[in-house]
Amino acid sequence: MFTGLIETLGQVEESGASAPDRLTIATPLGAELRAGDSIAVSGVCLTVVRADGAGFSADISAETRRVTTLGRLSPGQLVNLERPLRADARLGGHFVLGHVDEVGRIAAMRPEGDGYWLDLDVPEAVIPYVIPKGSIAIDGISLTVAALDGRRVGVAIVPFTFAHTTLGTARAGDRVNLEADVLGKYVARLLAEGRAEAGRVTAPAQERR
Repeated sequence: MFTGLIETLGQVEESGASAPDRLTIATPLGAELRAGDSIAVSGVCLTVVRADGAGFSADISAETRRVTTLGRLSPGQLVNLERPLRADARLGGHFVLGHVDEVGRIAAMRPEGDGYWLDLDVPEAVIPYVIPKGSIAIDGISLTVAALDGRRVGVAIVPFTFAHTTLGTARAGDRVNLEADVLGKYVARLLAEGRAEAGRVTAPAQERR
C-alpha cells in the first residue's frame, strides 16, 4: 500500500533492450532497501532483488512490460520512487496499490499562476472511476481531478510536485501509468453485482406473467 506522495526521484541505469527482465535504478534510497522489499517505481509496485548504497534492481514480468510504461524506460530517464506506507504513518495522499490500470497520454502541460495545468487523455476503461475532486495516481503521484470532460482529465500541479517528481520533465505526448482510486473500483463492483442480483430476482416473476 502506498500514498502517492513521492519520496525521491531515481535514475534508470539498466532497462529495456539491455535488460528486458531487470530494472536497475540509481538512488541513495537503495541503502535503506533490502531484497524482498516492495517499492513503487512510477506507480508500479515492484519487488527489490538487490540493493546497496548506489541503488536497487527489480525484476519486471512480461505482463508488467505490457500494461505499464516500465518496459519503455531507457538509461538516464527519471522515475518516481515511494516505499510502502507504514502502519503508524500519516496518510497524506490516497490509497495507492501500485497496480496500474491503464496507460494514459499527456495532452498538454502549461504554466498556470505559480503552478502548472496538466491535461491528460485517459483510456475509456478508467473513466468510470474518475470523478471531479476525486483522486487519481499518475506515474504514482497522488493528484486531485480538477476537471473532467469526456476522456480528458485536467489536474492542477503545485510547484513542489512539479519540482520533485517526473512531472517536471513531462511533455505533451508522454505516456504515463494510471491507477484509479481503489475505493471507487470497489463501489462500482458492488453496484454492478447489486444490479445483476436484482435482475436474477425479478426475471422469474416476469416470466410468470
